[in-house]
Parts: sequence; structure tokens; C-alpha cells
Amino acid sequence: MIKLFFALCLTAMMLAGCSSDKQVGDSAKLALPDGITLVEIRNDQGSDKVAIAYSKYKLDNGLTVILHEDNSDPLVHVDVTYHVGSAREELGKSGFAHFFEHMMFQGSKHVADEEHFKIITEAGGDMNGTTNSDRTNYYQTVPANQLEKVLWLEADRMGFLLDAVTQEKFENQRETVKNERGENYENQPYGLRTERVAEALYPEGHPYSWSTIGYIDDLNRVSVNDLKAFFQRWYGPNNAVITIGGDIDVLETLSWVKKYFAPIPAGPEVESMQKMPVSLDADRYITLEDQVHLPLIQLTFPTVYVNHPDEAPLDVLSDILGGGKTSLFYKNLVKDNFAIQAFVSHPCRELACQFDMVALANPEKSTDLKQLQQLIEVTLTEFESRGVNEDDLARTKASIRSMTILGLQSVAGKVTTLAMNQLFSGQPDQVQYDLDRYNAVTAKDVMRVYRKYIKDKEKVILSIVPDSLTQLAANQANFALPERSFTASSVSETVETTPIQDVFDRSVMPVAGPNPAVQVPQFTRKKFDNGITMLAHGNSETPTVTILLNLEGGPLLDSIDKAGLASFTASMMNESTQLMSNEEMANQLALLGSQIQFSAGGRYTQIRVNSLVENLDETLALLKMKLFHPAFLEEDFQRIKQNLIQQLLQRKNNPAVLASRVVDNLLYGSHNVVSLPSSGTVETVSAIELDDIKMFYQRFYTPSKANLVIVGDINEKSIAKKLGFLTQWPAKDYTIPAYAEFPVYSKSKIYLVNKPDASQSVVRIIEKSLPYDATGEHFKSQLMNFPLGGMFNSRINLNLREDKGYTYGASSQFIGGKTLGRFQAGADLKQQNTADGIKEILNEIKTYQRSGMTEAELSSMRSAYTQSEALNYETPYNKASFLNHLLTFDLAKEYRQEQTKIINSITREELNTLAAKLLDTNDMQIVVVGDAQKVKGQLDSLGMEIVILESEDF
Repeated sequence: MIKLFFALCLTAMMLAGCSSDKQVGDSAKLALPDGITLVEIRNDQGSDKVAIAYSKYKLDNGLTVILHEDNSDPLVHVDVTYHVGSAREELGKSGFAHFFEHMMFQGSKHVADEEHFKIITEAGGDMNGTTNSDRTNYYQTVPANQLEKVLWLEADRMGFLLDAVTQEKFENQRETVKNERGENYENQPYGLRTERVAEALYPEGHPYSWSTIGYIDDLNRVSVNDLKAFFQRWYGPNNAVITIGGDIDVLETLSWVKKYFAPIPAGPEVESMQKMPVSLDADRYITLEDQVHLPLIQLTFPTVYVNHPDEAPLDVLSDILGGGKTSLFYKNLVKDNFAIQAFVSHPCRELACQFDMVALANPEKSTDLKQLQQLIEVTLTEFESRGVNEDDLARTKASIRSMTILGLQSVAGKVTTLAMNQLFSGQPDQVQYDLDRYNAVTAKDVMRVYRKYIKDKEKVILSIVPDSLTQLAANQANFALPERSFTASSVSETVETTPIQDVFDRSVMPVAGPNPAVQVPQFTRKKFDNGITMLAHGNSETPTVTILLNLEGGPLLDSIDKAGLASFTASMMNESTQLMSNEEMANQLALLGSQIQFSAGGRYTQIRVNSLVENLDETLALLKMKLFHPAFLEEDFQRIKQNLIQQLLQRKNNPAVLASRVVDNLLYGSHNVVSLPSSGTVETVSAIELDDIKMFYQRFYTPSKANLVIVGDINEKSIAKKLGFLTQWPAKDYTIPAYAEFPVYSKSKIYLVNKPDASQSVVRIIEKSLPYDATGEHFKSQLMNFPLGGMFNSRINLNLREDKGYTYGASSQFIGGKTLGRFQAGADLKQQNTADGIKEILNEIKTYQRSGMTEAELSSMRSAYTQSEALNYETPYNKASFLNHLLTFDLAKEYRQEQTKIINSITREELNTLAAKLLDTNDMQIVVVGDAQKVKGQLDSLGMEIVILESEDF
């Protein structure tokens, strides 16, 4: 690794030589607050390097502070990262780091329970936390005037969390984590894949041998004192990095950091963990029976660790073998119809990495995972024989460069990059270093790591098969986990908090400064003779261009017996052209670092283009070829059709997908195409022929109802010339069919979709409502719903998640499209509390309908909606989405100003009248996807008619 000894640059004179940017240099020369030491300042901007400017500081208590100035938008992103993840846990206490992530949102000494979410929401910000094996982070993006408030909040939970931890909060969050495991792991097809592989790959006791979410037995075992001891061991400032980016004043920010964080004493010393790559002495076959339709095989090889010299060549190897349509896995497994999906990846972590080869079997060809493993091995032999060619390296390196630049479009992306690099290497900006190490990879390097880590090496082979079909496994299981037998230590004594001496009153929340001025993106508008309306916005923050082309109609143009045709046609547009094969096109795009993607969903067929400015002309030439010269080959058609059908069959195992299918059917009726998924059903896709694809393309790929949005480093006046092939595209008009009548219900019923052995119950409570409008009743209904179910601290979520522990999350929303709308509330509930959860949601809706929101809730809503404007236009995609929204709903660019006037002037009485009108539970239908044998008895207690449906019917 290249070492940068900027820590030596500690005097003002030396600093001037260490920085190439006058503004940053001058800021750094000013007197720093006592107790804060400048470590380094770095700015390679203006050079030919891809870099993130930053200044790095250290507090006397060990806290590392990294600042990045970006004044392009009036917002800031704050990330506090602790060098603790599941790898720091003790055997028998798995899931603790993730558990603690939840506890950090439950209030601290000077911040009341649930107040953290409320404060950030009312500040117009976004927030969350994440945990993995190596670190835990907490982050907020807020308007720039809210920065001090965020620092006060983060410091309070760093220094004063234990003062607020109670047995009740501990028990509540333990249930929430269990619900999260049930929702995201146990009730999801293939949800336990990574956990099973880790158990077999790593020896017992290895920090990566258990998943971050942890085991239920371990969660049940620990006590509140165990949790407090874990906090005191790992959550000190000396084990943390706080990274702040955006529209900041460096010295003011440092003064706030000192005020709120400097008094917090350092925790116990934290030593770096030893690297722990593993090796196997034989192939380990394991089998997992799951509620899946498609068998899956995964081969996992142990490799190195993050930043090891062989990491980059292994990443390049994974891309060559299984990184999309240019890869050997695609050619041999997907294109030859043996697999629905096949990919290779090399996920790397701090202590160890692994090399994964995954294939999802195509039952049309074979469900025998042994055959699929043999095909993978044949593919490896082919790779070894043909070696690495020039394009392999060029496209991989171009893609890495493009993804790197795209990742720096947001302040959050830059801040996250700085934080992670600091944590794992001690050097915040490693962007150019990473690009250089990938650019230095040679064909010889790739072949060397292939022979060293993959060729004939021992591995874990996981087979995931449908329940009771173990004969489909790649081989008989020869590895079983040893029984978990250990003595987990327990903290019995009360854990006391460390006293902190302050010279100010921490109980007083900082007052935000004046609201920042937010500028709506300026754009040029032009209507072309062929029907295309174009909005273009020039922005030079990153050397990229984003293009969105929307053709109105999309799936609404499908006939009901061939639903999915628009989506199928879009998939075919992603395939071969008359001038280039699928693989040649994918190769050319990869060499440019560009993406062109056709898709169809909702009301539109959309073509999305992302390109670096330097490659825009070449990318547009490929777009022209794909748009006007599709090949529509029979072999592509048959492969995609088989894949689509198998994917649709697989989706029947996903409870959330089943719930969505039933909801649409109830709202719109089986006689309307809008009641069917945009991708169609098994029956409708089976009925589609290649001639149908060609017909759809000829009739509906036309600019007569098209909208075009361009955002990026462009000249707004000249971009139309580059897009002349679109603006001169001949138009053919067409009509979007009207809907047939929708169902009408006289009373509420429960529609129970039987999903045997489901571990949770997916619940949706629905009724038809208003289509989208920008300033009318639909917009006001969203304001009205905000306290009920539209934010984390909503009544529904606080009741079901925080108070009752029935779910990982519950919400309600008014969803409005151009012509249709609905109200929907719901949650994924604990099986044993299915009826209880439904009852609580209905009670919350009924209470809200009768009594409406409070003055405090009205004030909270107003603050949240008006403050959040600063976050709306940051990235090119944010700006493109805004412009696309204007075109979709034919809005004036001032509509946001009109919304703000409504938010500030609407009365509580008006919103409560709307609640009384739109929230009648007697008109709502209830959908439950769960194990009927286990939940029907509960549902009977609700006193409603129950209609039992089978999952196979959807």
C-alpha cells in the first residue's frame, strides 16, 4: 500500500506545501480549537487524479474527524462509524453489534425515547444505521443549517446512551431484531444462503462463522448488562471515525465537534484484529431445503483479505468469469439455458475474503445441481485454456472507473468512501490508489491468482433445493456443523456509566440556523415535431450524463391474455441488434463504462442511459443501434421466455409478491390488465410469441407520446444535435386503452393466502383512493397520513414495532399514479400475533379517522416537509427524476412552491376532515399471506368473513 505521511505536515508553513487548494489550505491555517490536532490535508483536485478533498483531525480522546467541503448543495451528510461489527462478538453472543445498532436509536440521557428519529425527520433529513461483520455506522443527511443538531444527537448517544437503556427497551428491541431476522432471512427464499455458507467455510469460533443478524438462541441468552458491557468496550470515541461532508464551514464544524465530543472519555484501547483467511482440507458439500422453485448451487473458495495484493486480480478474475453478458458463466450457463442466473463475485472483508460462484438452475434444461457443477468446472477449464484477453482487462478497468466516478456524485457517497478507507487503511482518500491498483492488474496476475486460489482448490458447495427434494443436490452432504456447545460468559454486575464533565447544558438542543436557500434545477424545454418533449439541465459537478427516455403506455398497452408483452419486448431490446451480437454490444458498453437499459413497468417503457461525458458520442451511437435495429432473434426470445416463466414461478414463493398480486386483483379485478404484474404471469407469458414482440415494437416504439430528460455535463442548447436521431424519429400515434369497471365491495373481508410453513404473516390493508395530483386532495392526503403511518415515528409503527414488538416495521401510505390511486397499510407480522397486529392497525386508523392529528403532529409534518427540500436535487439522478416528474404529470416547475404554501397554510381541521373522508375501515379489504393452518384461528376472532386462497392461484 502507498503510504502518505501527511501527519508530518503540522505547521502552517508546511501545510501550504501540502495542499494544492488555496481555500482548503487557508481554512486549515486558521487557529484550531484546543484539543484538536490536524493530522493531514489532502486535495488532488485540479490534477488528473480522481480524488476526494478532505482534512483529517484527531481529538485528545482519540476520535478521528474527517471533513469534506462541497458547497454545490445546501446539505450535509454525517457518518459516525465504529470499528465494531459481528466479528468483535463473543462465541454464543452473536448478533450483538446489530442489536446495538437498534439500541442506539432508543434515546439517550438528553434525548427522549424515539426522539432521534423525530428530530431528524422534522429537520427534513434522512437517517439510518447499518451493521456488518467489521463495522457499525450511523448516518444522517440533513439541510446544512441542521448540522450542529446532528452532532449533538450523535455525541449524546456516544457518551450518554447507557443512562437511557432500560430492561423494557432491551426486550422490545430484542423482539424487533427477531422480527427482522424472520422477515429478511427466514421468510425469504434463499434468505439463509450466506449464513449456511459462512458456517461451513469458517471454523467454529472464527469471527465470520456466524451472520451479522445472529442466532435467535444467542439473542435470547444475553442480558441488558451484557449489552451495556459491549457498549462500554467498543463504542468509545477512540474506536470511532466521524466524517462530515457537504456545505460546511470547517472551523465552525470543528468547534461543534469539540464542544459535543471532546468531553467524552476514551474507551478501552482497541487493537487491530489479525487477518484470518482460512483454508479447507477437502470439499464440503452442504444442502439446504427451502421453499423455493429453482434449485441453486453456490461454490465458495476461501481467498485473501481486504487490501491484500491479490484482492484486485481476484476481483478482475470474478468479472471475467461471471460479470454479466461478456462473461464465460453467461455464455456457458445462461445463454445455453442451463441457468436462469449465473454470476461470480469476490466479496472481501477486513479479515478474510471469499470467491463465490452462483447458478440458479433452469428446470427447462435441468434441475440436477451435479450437472450444473460440472458445467461450472468445464467453464473454468475453458477459461484456463483460453486465458485472459485484452478486452477482458480493458472492460473491467473501464467499468471500475465508471462506477467509481458515479459513486462520487453524492456527498453521502464521498463521505462513506472516506469513512471506510480511514477505518480499514488509515488513509481516507484511496480512490486513485484503488484505480491504480486495478489498472496495474495484468493477464499474468489474473492467471496466477486463478491457479493459486481456484484451480483444483477445496471449497464449500451449497445446494439449495425445494423441500424434500434433496436428490437434486450436487452431492450428498458430507459436512455437518458441530453442535453448538460452549459456555457463554455473562455479565451479572450492574454496568455503571462513565462520568462526563461538561461546561454547558447538554439537555438544551441546538437551534438550527436559517433555512438554506434551495434552487430548483434550471432547465431548457423544447417540444419537437415528432411529439417528444425534452427537458435538459446542464451540471458540471461530475463528468457524467444521465438520459431518460419514456414512452407512455408500457404495460397498459398489453392485452390481458398476453400481459407482460411490454416488459418482454423491453427485455428483447436489451439483447442482440442486427449489427452486433448481445455479447459484442455488452463488451462495447463495458469498454466505455456506459449503461443502456430498456425496461417497462407501470405506465411507461423507459430507456435509461448513463455515460461518462468523454464517451457520450460512442454511447449514443450504441443507443441508436439498439433502439432502431433490434435483431429479435429466436434464440434470444426462447431463452428469455424460459427465464421469465421460471422467475415467475419462483416469485410464488415470495410472500410479499403474493400479497401484491392479491392486492392488485382485489382493487382492479381480474378482467383488467392493470391487475396483473408488469412482467405478466406464467400463463400470459407462455402465450407470447416472437411475432407479438415484433408487433409491439412496430406499433408502440414511437416518439408520439415520449418524454426525454437529459442531465449532466452538457451544453443544453447543443445536446439536441447529438440526439437528432431521436428528435427526427418518425412518429406513429396510438391510443392507451381505457380501464374496464373496477370491483366494488360492500363490506370488509379477509383474504387469506395459504403459504404453508411461512414463518411470518404478510398483511396488507387496502382500498381504492385518489390518483396523483400535485396540489389537490391526493397531495393533502399524504400530508394527512404522515403522523398515521408515513414516518418512522408514526402512530402505526410506534405501536406495532416499538410498543408491541409484533413487526420489524409497519406503515401506511396513499399511493397515486396518473390515473389510479390506493390507500395501503401493512406489516410483516409475527405469526403468533397476526390477528393482534391487524387489530392494532385497524384501531389506529379508526382512531385517526375519528380524532385526526394533534397540533404537535401538524407542526411536525410541516417542519419535515418544508425542510426536506434541500435534499431533493443533489445528484444527477435526483435532478433527472425531478424533471421526469414534471413531464409525467405535466407540471409547472413552480409546483413545489405551491406545495410549500399549502403545507404552511393548511389547517388541522382541513386535514382531519380529509382523514374522516378517506379512512373508512368499513371499505377496506385485508390481505394476509401466511400459514392458514396456524393463523386462521386467530383471524376468526376478528369477526370478518375469511376467503381462503391458495398461493398456486397467483
